[in-house]
Amino acid sequence: MAIKVYKRNTAGRRNMSIVKPDQITRSTSEKSLTVKNNYKAGRSNGKISTRHKGGRVKRLYRIIDFKQDKFGVEGKIVEIERDPNRSALIALVSYVDGEKRYILATHNMKVGDKILSDENAPIEEGNRTKIKNVPVGTEISNIEMKPGKGGQIVRSAGSAASVMGTDSGYTHVKMPSGEVRLINVDSYVTIGKISNFEHSATKIGKAGRSRHMGKRPAVRGSAMNPVDHPHGGGEAKKGVGLKYPKTPWGRPALGVKTRKKNKTSNRFIVKTRHIKKR
Repeated sequence: MAIKVYKRNTAGRRNMSIVKPDQITRSTSEKSLTVKNNYKAGRSNGKISTRHKGGRVKRLYRIIDFKQDKFGVEGKIVEIERDPNRSALIALVSYVDGEKRYILATHNMKVGDKILSDENAPIEEGNRTKIKNVPVGTEISNIEMKPGKGGQIVRSAGSAASVMGTDSGYTHVKMPSGEVRLINVDSYVTIGKISNFEHSATKIGKAGRSRHMGKRPAVRGSAMNPVDHPHGGGEAKKGVGLKYPKTPWGRPALGVKTRKKNKTSNRFIVKTRHIKKR
């Protein structure tokens, strides 16, 4: 994997860089596994309902198989591609019965590798098996939170969780955030960490590149008038000027917990990712 840093020919290029993963073998997608992706840009009936979104380039959605439920059927990696809808790379798998599917590529996955999804699959990178069969300390990804629902967590570029132990029908898993969570022993997981770990090293470099991603300009609240934002007024030099930061609609912002206190899945969190202040 290489990071390409552009020459400083212009102001926009001065700090721009892109990541060029070595794994990529094809730039086009499998036509049968793509669908149209309508982008409404946060608008409802033409009016903005979500700020700072719009103007994104067109892109097709790649149908990803997060379940990988072809149990006992061996597959072969035939292509590894970049997906514009996610940070991780994706792999095109051709199964022995002729079917093709997209899956999330793991860190060391390459063309020609054989993968298997089965309850008793070997503990090898790219294979998918039940978490109760995974040894302690193994890196895992694309984890099911409910058996049979498909992978829901640990799916972004370079992320991986680790198995800490199994007890009373649940496995203790340490998340990338540091949170320790209980996962049902019958849930399926993928062995290995997600590909494209250097994704975070990308530098946007210029405003136009953000616009291609669908990100529109954001105005600071302190630069607005008092009527438009709680931080407004004072010649844009005062700062927040309140007891705590607020949204334009007066709700607490920056650091306020938004998770429901009595959420059902709270009982599966053994150790929170938040550092308690002494």
